Amino acid sequence: MQLIILIAALIVSWLIFTWLVKVLKASIGTAFSIAIVVLILQLAFGIAPQELWQQIIDLPQAIQQVFSK
Repeated sequence: MQLIILIAALIVSWLIFTWLVKVLKASIGTAFSIAIVVLILQLAFGIAPQELWQQIIDLPQAIQQVFSK
């Protein structure tokens, strides 16, 4: 019985580990993409990251205004 529990624990641990690796890869890829976009905006158009962040914060209000007209 102990052997079955040990094997099950190893399988579950392996599944969780592989899932975490996939999540980490996706997160790193997304963060890299965001960094590239912000860098391009800054270098090509002179848009500061703070300006972009402010626009993102104001986005729900802008969308609401579009649909309320």
